[in-house]
Amino acid sequence: MPKTKYGHLIVTELKKNIKEAPWSPLVSSVAPGKGGRLFFLDNEVVPGAFYLECVWIMPRPRTAAPKTGAGVKPHSHNYDEVICFFGTNPEDFYDLGAEVELTLGGEKHTLTKSCIVFIPKGLEHGPLNFIKVDRPVFHFTSGPGRMYF
Repeated sequence: MPKTKYGHLIVTELKKNIKEAPWSPLVSSVAPGKGGRLFFLDNEVVPGAFYLECVWIMPRPRTAAPKTGAGVKPHSHNYDEVICFFGTNPEDFYDLGAEVELTLGGEKHTLTKSCIVFIPKGLEHGPLNFIKVDRPVFHFTSGPGRMYF
């Protein structure tokens, strides 16, 4: 962005050298036709910013069971978190076009509709696995922590 008083608040590139959480699989940066991490915002990208991450999940066939080590493992945070999944069916944006398994406090949930999940601080969540993806899914997470951990 141009050097202006507020131009530093506009993020147009992925943060470099993202430290991955021990409970999260490596997320590659977005690539044409392959999806991946598009943006990552935190206090290092914009001083004072809270954590936010945006990822495109691309179509893939159903898996019989999540691969060992795949997906986000169970964990919790000392801040609230919001996890979002948005489908891209232009005829029905509530149709997720995917099947996602998310465990909250030991309860397994199967997500098939676009949704926002609020996770209170301290609530263990995960595993999180994309079981089937028929159409691209826009996924993002956010929390008021300055960094993701």
